[in-house]
Amino acid sequence: MSRFKKVSKGDSLAGFRAEKTEPTIPYGLLKAARKSGQLNLSGRGLTEVPQNVYRLNIDTPEEAKQSVSFGESDRWWEQSDLTKLLLSSNQLTQLSDDIRLLPGLITLDLHDNQLNSLPGALGELQELQQLRLSHNQLKALPVEVCTLKNLRSLTLQQNLLESLPEELGILENLTELDLSNNNLEGLPPSLGNLTCLQKLNLCHNKLSCLPDSLARLTNVKLLDCSNNQLTDIPASLSEMPVLEQLYLRHNKLCLLPKLTAPMLKELYVGNNQIQQLETEQLTCLTAISVLELRDNKIKSLPEQITLMSTLTRLDLTNNDISTLPASLSLLPNLKVLLLEGNPLRGIRRDLLTKGTNELLKYLRGRIKEEPERVDEGDTAMTLPSQAAVNVHNIKTLKILVYSEKQASDIPNELFDAAADQGVTTVNFSKNQLTEVPRRLMEFQSTVSDINLGFNRLTCCSPDICKLLQLVHIDLRNNQLSDLPPDMKNLTKLRYIILNYNRFKSFPEVLYQIASLESVLLGNNQVGEVNPCHLQKMVHLTTLDLSNNDLLSIPPELGLCTSLRSLSLEGNPFRTPRAAIVAKGTDAVLEYLRSRIPT
Repeated sequence: MSRFKKVSKGDSLAGFRAEKTEPTIPYGLLKAARKSGQLNLSGRGLTEVPQNVYRLNIDTPEEAKQSVSFGESDRWWEQSDLTKLLLSSNQLTQLSDDIRLLPGLITLDLHDNQLNSLPGALGELQELQQLRLSHNQLKALPVEVCTLKNLRSLTLQQNLLESLPEELGILENLTELDLSNNNLEGLPPSLGNLTCLQKLNLCHNKLSCLPDSLARLTNVKLLDCSNNQLTDIPASLSEMPVLEQLYLRHNKLCLLPKLTAPMLKELYVGNNQIQQLETEQLTCLTAISVLELRDNKIKSLPEQITLMSTLTRLDLTNNDISTLPASLSLLPNLKVLLLEGNPLRGIRRDLLTKGTNELLKYLRGRIKEEPERVDEGDTAMTLPSQAAVNVHNIKTLKILVYSEKQASDIPNELFDAAADQGVTTVNFSKNQLTEVPRRLMEFQSTVSDINLGFNRLTCCSPDICKLLQLVHIDLRNNQLSDLPPDMKNLTKLRYIILNYNRFKSFPEVLYQIASLESVLLGNNQVGEVNPCHLQKMVHLTTLDLSNNDLLSIPPELGLCTSLRSLSLEGNPFRTPRAAIVAKGTDAVLEYLRSRIPT
């Protein structure tokens, strides 16, 4: 019993308890890290980083101390400096100053921990290019982090940040900065010094204004300011020369901002308080392709909306629009027009459910009823000419059109006339085609846009997978139930329209096309989707699954954070409730995320 004599009388079992030990890392993992320069310790339940990790490149390995012989592949003295350290999804509350012992680090991943502060020693990691700090409890960013001049990517979303240091502008090589889901009420003017920045995410904060210095971000292509308290947008944003995507959803804007940004292609201003669209604000959007104005209080559309010739998608869901200008049908590239939830007069509800083509056709019919507009039909619209072959369209516009002919095949003279003309757009819609015309392959090096909608296709020919330049394909209103597996080779495909077909499940091949931005699969018989595969479609912003047979919506669909427009109405599922679906995409995704089992 003598060995227990020092035990406190108050704890009779203390002698049997093991002392608190440092968390252990498998030695083989450390040994491999010395060779590769990479160490992955994610998801190991660590409450602190073991000391032997910090000292990995300093301490002599055990095998060296034991004087064992080494093969060529085991020469510990030829070890690599640690360049990549992954510590995500642990329970770390702090990081030791000993992090300075790993000066060669290029990537440090600390996301999904419980960090409430960072050591100043981080500033000594001057080789660091990627620092991931999202999903922690940080209330401040130490100034020392702003001295990491080689930093390219800094992700700080889902923290408790209330302000940012003015020194942030020193990070002149930063290309990605994510500050979303914090408590920021303002931004330092020095933010404008980050001239290499390409993506800036500020959504889900408490910003009431944006600094004019943002105009100096001459390389930013994507700016997300959704879910803030913005009442106005500085005119200086128009000076951002390469800005392509701007998200302003869920703010307090009363007017559509006037933006003359020359490259702006997508503008999302849903869930604001906009009541009126001014002609001036619309006509300055010279390159706009997607305009989302859903869930506002817009009462009418100006006739001058026809000047937005590049517009392909217009979302006006849940506004106060009672009448539509017939001239809306003159937009030459408009492919998606969403109007659900408006008190429209004079347009039957069943017409709205038939899709954009039918609605535009109805509006065009109203134009033809007006005598002064009769002669404008063919010149204002992308319609087939009266002649069998429109040489002007082919040679000048690079467009091959043979539409609304109810033809069962395409005349050879059309293909002959288009030979070697570099055709980029083909429109064979509204015919009686039962197969994809084989001579389409003659344009495989140039064609980027194909419309085969409103035909009788029962299968999609594998030949179409050879059109490697395809960006947009319209196959709506056919009888398709599957797509060829080789469609995965279409690595430039961004938009695919499959509405009104016979698909019973989400086409598997689409999960493999990483470039896809828009998938329209409404009015089919789709019974399920795979959310895990959808999450890998990192560019997917628009997904239409309306009017299908979905009995349940998997909660994991809420993790598809790239989605900006998700249409689920018209399915037989019970949850989410119709009231939540009616609130729009953000509300649905937030609801689904809340249902994910923890």
